[in-house]
Amino acid sequence: MSPASLSLVALLIVVGVSLTSRLNVGVLAVALAWGVGVFAAGWKPEQVMAAFPSSLFLTLVGVTLLFGVAQSNGSMSTITNAGLRTLRGHTAFMPLLLFVLAFGISSLGPGSIATVALLAPIAMGLAYQARVPMLLAALMIGNGANAGNLSPISAIGVLVLSLMEQAGLGGHAMAVFLANFAAHAMVAVAAWALFGGLALRRAPPVEAEAIEAEPFERRHALTFAVGALWIAGVLFLKVPPGLTAFAAAGALVLLGAGDDTAMLKQVPWPVITMVCGVSVLIGVLEKTGGMDLFTTLLSQLATPATVNGVIGGVTGLISTYSSTSGVVYPAFIPAIPGLVAKLGGGNPLEIALSVNVGAALVDVSPLSTIGGLCIAAVPTGQDTRRLFRQLLLWGFAMTVVGALFCQTVIPLFAM
Repeated sequence: MSPASLSLVALLIVVGVSLTSRLNVGVLAVALAWGVGVFAAGWKPEQVMAAFPSSLFLTLVGVTLLFGVAQSNGSMSTITNAGLRTLRGHTAFMPLLLFVLAFGISSLGPGSIATVALLAPIAMGLAYQARVPMLLAALMIGNGANAGNLSPISAIGVLVLSLMEQAGLGGHAMAVFLANFAAHAMVAVAAWALFGGLALRRAPPVEAEAIEAEPFERRHALTFAVGALWIAGVLFLKVPPGLTAFAAAGALVLLGAGDDTAMLKQVPWPVITMVCGVSVLIGVLEKTGGMDLFTTLLSQLATPATVNGVIGGVTGLISTYSSTSGVVYPAFIPAIPGLVAKLGGGNPLEIALSVNVGAALVDVSPLSTIGGLCIAAVPTGQDTRRLFRQLLLWGFAMTVVGALFCQTVIPLFAM
């Protein structure tokens, strides 16, 4: 078997293991990349190591370090508690507030998983007090967090934009953000209408005062000030987000607003290992000709007219069981230019947006981290098995919804 074929088999193995095993497939991907590169392609080990995405690694670590400070020093929880206390008994606004709060926190940088981990334990308990259906609360939190996940300053947004730039699709940060937001906002509205949003107007008031008001301290003010300067630099001065995030995080620690040990504990090293490990394998795949075989396989599933919907559905189905940021994005986004060439048509930006949206819409499934965190936050005594089944059905339904959205709506964001 040729090195190109072996590298494609290695990628398929990684995808398959990500669907069926708890192994961090970044580790497996590097091992397979080494085997294919050294023993099949006859490379030196240094050539395999050259495929390591050092720029992406520094960017992801820098951004997550900065928000590790904000997480560990309580700055993010002050936003959460302040937002939830604004309810002041207005139960009908609870689902909307959960969506907006999750969206706002996620888009500021932590990303969807960190946001749900922060918000769900408080919000699910408060939603129970307000008699908001647990399914509706979970969908609002999960979709809100995902709606902000691809902002240009969030960790996953940085990842996607970096992958798109490497694929020759740089400069579309706003299209990426808006398409993802629109898809999740649309399904959140549908969830509100389907699962009890209208009935909440007749529900009794919620005791928002049950949430303790945390004092706003010097460390919080410093964190917000430095964070605002960093965001302004990234958005308006186009400074590199990763390198400047290292500077911002270091400044906060030196100013006494954070602790370096606590900061490092907040960095999602498993996700970074997964993303970078799969990227190494993708690098080997490209250099051995395996990417050409991969795009040939993808092109057999679609035509230029249907590729948006097909790619949205395929990535959604894989993402239901696999990691969106760690496997789907690194595997599919680099394949887009070759896929367009093989199809003989198609808009590369539309396909990239379809990958982003199709893979993300299913992430409230209980098989994903976001869905799992919501279930874990349900108050004791509630039927978590019923919520598991409901979220599972929702996740599978989103593969179809995502495909339809990508086929019909995504072209509006690529104009």
